[in-house]
Amino acid sequence: MNRNLLLGALLLTLLAGTASWAKSYPMIAGTATPSARGKVQVGKEKNGNMQVTVKTEHLAKPGKLKPPAKTYVVWLQEQGSEPINQGQLKVGGKLKGKFKTKTRYQNFDVFITAETDPMAKVPSGQTVLSSKVQV
Repeated sequence: MNRNLLLGALLLTLLAGTASWAKSYPMIAGTATPSARGKVQVGKEKNGNMQVTVKTEHLAKPGKLKPPAKTYVVWLQEQGSEPINQGQLKVGGKLKGKFKTKTRYQNFDVFITAETDPMAKVPSGQTVLSSKVQV
């Protein structure tokens, strides 16, 4: 019985530790997509990097925007640095999207732009969702 209590306590400790490292930040919708919703979830990995997950809802297909775009691009920007293209956010049939990446940044901005080129080096399209992460 003592062994079961010890295992239970260990499990609770592990679960509490996992929950404490994950944080969620709401995203603010831009004027082109006022009904869009999103959140950024971040969690610290053992190596010190941050795992970043972006989840969106009610995000129109990029071709439906004015002006139309081809894709959505997720950007990370550390204060005082240039934004870095992390890749495309695909929007499904139910207007939901999910994107995962990793970064060494601890405090940074996450934003999504509507772009004509998925490989854009700098954001040139409208910002549709944005958030500030402070770990």
